[in-house]
Amino acid sequence: MPFSDLMSPELHGIKCVVWDLDDTLWQGTLLEGDDVVMTEPVRHVIHELDRRGILQSISSKNWYDAAWEKLVGFGVDEYFLHPQISWASKSDSIKNIGDRLGIALDAFAFVDDQAFERDEVRHFLPDVTTIDVVDIDRLLDMPRMQPRFITSESRMRRRMYQADINRQQHENEFAGTKEEFLATLGMRLTIREARETDLRRAEELTLRTHQLNTTGRAYSYDTLRRLIDSPEKVVLVAELEDRYGASGTIGLALIEQQAEAWSLKLLIMSCRVLTRGVGGAVISYILQSAKRRGVGVRAEFVETGRNRMMYATYKFHGFREVEENGGLIVLAHDLERVLPCPRYITICPEIASFV
Repeated sequence: MPFSDLMSPELHGIKCVVWDLDDTLWQGTLLEGDDVVMTEPVRHVIHELDRRGILQSISSKNWYDAAWEKLVGFGVDEYFLHPQISWASKSDSIKNIGDRLGIALDAFAFVDDQAFERDEVRHFLPDVTTIDVVDIDRLLDMPRMQPRFITSESRMRRRMYQADINRQQHENEFAGTKEEFLATLGMRLTIREARETDLRRAEELTLRTHQLNTTGRAYSYDTLRRLIDSPEKVVLVAELEDRYGASGTIGLALIEQQAEAWSLKLLIMSCRVLTRGVGGAVISYILQSAKRRGVGVRAEFVETGRNRMMYATYKFHGFREVEENGGLIVLAHDLERVLPCPRYITICPEIASFV
């Protein structure tokens, strides 16, 4: 079964919903002294988006302390990451949220009752989906708000991002170097062959990850299930945890095994672990495994406009271009010098048939 049996990636899901406050998240205008209230339908949408793994934030023109006090009083403050409550434009606020979360703007939706604010966002951020609050009852039924699967990572996604925020705050306060800080995390990276129970999350990674995806390809659950049953194919998943908690399944690699070489058809890493050296650790593990088996390694790369960082990662780890055909770049590694896994990451491989 060829690796070309892929899902159509034309409709990417929404990854973050940004809420206005006055007459949107709650009824009434805070600065006018209204006794603002939150309706049960809105509360249900907040909870359900969170369950589906869709992050949420706020862009509101308000006084921060007063608005945040209301959110705490309603018991929903924990649901909003990097809230932007200030007098900045809504487009600037949303761009700031996107930068902090590391999520592309075409995966954002913005909910506001004011046509002017929606138009301002559409003008400056045309990739953002804008939603009138009058459509709130239909929001959860929108196709882009409905992931194919709700995985354990989906249900924990907000908490994982909150752990990342906590981790980043401690790093900003740390007096030493980046590597010294990473050494304090006690990172444990488990790399193993995928089981059928991993495949919903694996499909989700191929659909959600665009920047750290070497080809931009998306694989369906059914395709992945056939791959793990194929003797010539290996599907690897990578799981990460550290002293701040588990990050779940954060990496995926698809390898086609041949007698003289392995072909790395796809490598994906979650953007949440971008700065922790995990992608390099997975590459080092695969290269070292191939070297022990006495086989070469090739890797495929297709530029998507977002994933150039993955090409740079391959080059940094010693791959060189050997072929290009119709946008498909093939790189090869001679395995003479394989960079070691970063010292601050402990790799915990399970016994795998290809090692």
